[in-house]
Amino acid sequence: MGTAGERPPGPGPGPGTGGLVVVHVGFGTAAVPYMDGWALQKRTHALRIAEEIPDTVLLMEHEPVYTAGKRTGAADRPLGDPGAPVVDVDRGGKITWHGPGQLTGYPIVRLPDPVDVVAYVRLLEEMMTGVCAELGLDTHTVEGRSGLWVSGTPDRKIGSIGIRVSQGVTMHGFQLNCDNDMGWFDKIVPCGIRDAGSTSLSRELGRTVTVAEVTPLAEQHLARVLGAAGTVHRPVGSLPAR
Repeated sequence: MGTAGERPPGPGPGPGTGGLVVVHVGFGTAAVPYMDGWALQKRTHALRIAEEIPDTVLLMEHEPVYTAGKRTGAADRPLGDPGAPVVDVDRGGKITWHGPGQLTGYPIVRLPDPVDVVAYVRLLEEMMTGVCAELGLDTHTVEGRSGLWVSGTPDRKIGSIGIRVSQGVTMHGFQLNCDNDMGWFDKIVPCGIRDAGSTSLSRELGRTVTVAEVTPLAEQHLARVLGAAGTVHRPVGSLPAR
């Protein structure tokens, strides 16, 4: 996880004046098993490194799963059977949950040289901030903690970020809680943070805010912060085989 702060001056990473390619992988009853989504990430990442595809974001809902980043401690993990698989992954950060009602996005983008991972994290925070603002929710970042927060006692985390950069290309990404069951987070120490809570757009706004409502907003704001002229939708089957 990166540290919070102001976005540095200058252009952010992204596809420049072209359109950001968006792939809808699976939502609702077609929610994606985590290992399938991870395999697709790896394939997309390899294609981007080889310059066979432009910058691409994979958007989906997952079947329920806990993913443990490289900094996850034993005390952060669920006790007993949490009711969903726990998968150790190669991103930064600690443990979190993915599942129905949560928008998960994996931007596979080439960062400009010199690679600035913190600046990229700031862009993802800015994207989620813009989405929440359009829906009428004020959010903020917290010094020393990546992701997006709602003020309170304690502060409540509504969006998380965990990334990996290899050969200048990003993978993993962000999650934004829409109308998911927040009880899943009670079984872990989300992102290793013990003095804060977790929340969703639906809980904060007092109405049902679905992944379907949030997805187009996330696409627009992701294209904006990455410097793209807009979005271009492609089906999963359009990605070349390797």
